[in-house]
Amino acid sequence: MRDFSKTKRIVIKIGTNILTKKGTVEIDNAYIKQITKQISELLKINKQVAIVSSGAIGMGAGQLELGSKVKGTKIRQACAAIGQPLLMAEYRKSFAHYGITVAQVLLTAEVFNNRKTYLNLRNSIETLLKLGVVPVLNENDSVSTEEIGSAFGDNDKLSALVASKIDADLLIMLSDIDALYDKDPRKFKDAKPIPTVYEITDKLARNAGGKGSKYGVGGMKTKIEAAKIASNAGCRIVLANGRVKNVIGKIIDGAEIGTVFLPKRKISNRKRWILNSTAAGTIIIDAGAMRAVKNRKSLLPSGIISVKGTFGAGSVVMLNDGAKAVINFSSAELKTIAGKHSSEIKKLLGPGHRDVVAIPEDVVVIDY
Repeated sequence: MRDFSKTKRIVIKIGTNILTKKGTVEIDNAYIKQITKQISELLKINKQVAIVSSGAIGMGAGQLELGSKVKGTKIRQACAAIGQPLLMAEYRKSFAHYGITVAQVLLTAEVFNNRKTYLNLRNSIETLLKLGVVPVLNENDSVSTEEIGSAFGDNDKLSALVASKIDADLLIMLSDIDALYDKDPRKFKDAKPIPTVYEITDKLARNAGGKGSKYGVGGMKTKIEAAKIASNAGCRIVLANGRVKNVIGKIIDGAEIGTVFLPKRKISNRKRWILNSTAAGTIIIDAGAMRAVKNRKSLLPSGIISVKGTFGAGSVVMLNDGAKAVINFSSAELKTIAGKHSSEIKKLLGPGHRDVVAIPEDVVVIDY
C-alpha cells in the first residue's frame, strides 16, 4: 500500500496555506527552498515530477496590500495576474540552485473539456518530463471564464486531473491538514485520522470538512473529489501535512504519514476524459436504456424520454445521473428522434446519421 519504490511519475500539489507564512499572504521562501530540495532528490533517482501550485491570488493580494479585500471574480483575476509571475520567479530561483529548469503551464477547465486541447496537454507535459523539466501548473485565474475556485477547488481537482492525464503513479497532496479524519477535527475532539482509504463511500464524503483558507477555496471535500478522479486512473493519493520535515522523502520511503487513498479501478484514457469533462446537458433515459448502457450496450433513441440543455453532436452529456457519454446527435436532433426506433432516424434527420445515440466505448458509468 505504501511501497512507492517503483513509482516513476509523481504529481505534487502544494496548497495555499503551506506556501505562505502563517496568518499572512506573504510567500514563505524558506518553505519553497525546502520543497525544491526534496523534489531535486527525486529527480536524482530518476523520478519525474510535476507540481500543481496554488498561491498566486494570495501573492497578488499581498503585493497590492489588499489584506482580506479579495472578493469577487474581477479582483481575484487581477490578483492572480500579479501573483502568478511572482510565484514562478520563486520557483525558478529555488530550482536553479539545483540546476533544474521549470516550466509554467496555466490551465482552464475548457482545456480539459475539449478533447483536442486535452490531448495536446498530455503531449506537452510528457515532453517536458522527458527533458528533465519540472512543470509548474496552476489554474489560469486571470482569464478563467468560470467563477474562480469553482472549476478546480484550490487546485485539488486540477492536480487530480493532471495526475490522471499523464498517468502518474502517485499524487501527493500537501496541505495544512494532517490526514483525512473520521469526522471534522475542528468540531469533534475525538476525531481520529484514517491512515488508509480503500473505498470513498458517501459516508466518508459527508464527514469531510468545509472550505479551506481565505485565499484558497479548497477543503477536505475537494480533496476527496480529487481522490475519486485520480483513483480512476489507477493512481494512489497521499494526503499529508506539507510542513512535516522532509515530508516528500518520507512518503516515498513508505512512512505512515497522512492518509493514502487506494485506487478502485483504472479506466482508459478516453473514458477518463469523458468522466472528467463538464457535461453540456442531460439526456433523460428510461430504466431499460440505463440497464443497457450499464451492460455495455449502445444507447438507442427509443430509450430517450427527454433532453435538457443545448449542445452539439460530439458533446459529453449526462445520462440521467448515472453515466456520461459522447453522443452522436445534437440536442435538437435528439428531441426529434426521442422515443423513436433506430430505423426511423434517416427518415427524420436525413442520410449520413448513425443509428445509435452512443456506442459502448463512448459511455462511462459513474461508479465511485
